[in-house]
Amino acid sequence: MEQVLTVVCKLNPTPKQSEEIELVLKAFADACNHANQQVKPQITSKTTIQNMVYKDLRALFGLSANLAVRACARVGANRKTAKQKDQQVLTFKPTSADYDARIFSFREKDWTVSLTLMNGREHIKIDAGNYQRGKLKGGKPTSAQLCKHRDGNYYIHIQIKEVATALIKSNNVIGVDFGRRDIAVTSNGDKWDGQQINDVRDKFFRVRSSLQKKATKGTRSTRRRARKILQRLSGSERRFQQWLNHKISKSIIQDALKIDAVVAIENLTGIRERTNQQPRNKTERRRSNSWSFYQLRSFLEYKGIQFGVEVIAVPPAYTSQTCHCCLHIGLRSDKRFKCGNCGWSGDADLNGAKNIAALGAAFVNQPGGTNRLYCNLSTDSSGLLKA
Repeated sequence: MEQVLTVVCKLNPTPKQSEEIELVLKAFADACNHANQQVKPQITSKTTIQNMVYKDLRALFGLSANLAVRACARVGANRKTAKQKDQQVLTFKPTSADYDARIFSFREKDWTVSLTLMNGREHIKIDAGNYQRGKLKGGKPTSAQLCKHRDGNYYIHIQIKEVATALIKSNNVIGVDFGRRDIAVTSNGDKWDGQQINDVRDKFFRVRSSLQKKATKGTRSTRRRARKILQRLSGSERRFQQWLNHKISKSIIQDALKIDAVVAIENLTGIRERTNQQPRNKTERRRSNSWSFYQLRSFLEYKGIQFGVEVIAVPPAYTSQTCHCCLHIGLRSDKRFKCGNCGWSGDADLNGAKNIAALGAAFVNQPGGTNRLYCNLSTDSSGLLKA
């Protein structure tokens, strides 16, 4: 089994190379838009799209053969993704272009990448930190994506294929309960408080609101300074959340490795749509909609593949209302849970995590069988097993 990791490196192009990059990004986006307009929306096959518009893309936009092929593939892939969400692809922006082995190569001896641009091949130096150098050293990546980020700089997203570690076969299961007050609680008793990220989000919200008012109602110099500060702060909250989720997911996977355990998590697909139907004030709605549980789940998934830890998704229904000791419905009040049948009382999230672990154990010990703790097995949109 192979795992694809993306290594992001900043490019250091010359002024002439920057102009070439701008040209190829614009031509690639124009080619995608042309293909999207000329081909019927229901067609998602990249081969069919290529057969219909390939010659036009070469003639109209001056793309190389492989860039034209990659543009057709981009349109097909975006249409497939949009179709899953019952949406349509409207337009493509000149912010990225796809590269394959024929038009991209990485050279370790001088830490450059070779890219086919509008007027030929160019060798562009990259800024690589210790992490990027460790991943790229000795490798021969065959695909990449040329991107222009919101900061105005150019980056190369290099895809690296690694052989995934064989999954650990074990009957031990660690259950993980996701939440807002506690971001994650494991059945082993570990927990990560969500107060810090809530405070950070609230702070960024207040700062953005203040700056946005100044950017529209202040003097000319005030508006200019406010826009610059907003641009500088752009992405800070997202990067902090990403760092925190990386930290939590790594800790959970490392704990699972120590005891050779499987990690069971909640399948929370669609929870945002369900919770938004409930009456809440604006603050609660904003906090709920900024809850990045899916990112934490995806980090757990790819780190699990990397280290050989199996991650499975179980249905969340009644996991926080059922007593893990006697499996009777109890009373949950805020963070506390009390069972009226056996008398157990304690942290509600810990109780939920233990129920999730029990559901995961039912799948691990009896895959495909019947058990009162779980129903049918299938996979969700990300390919993760659902119990």
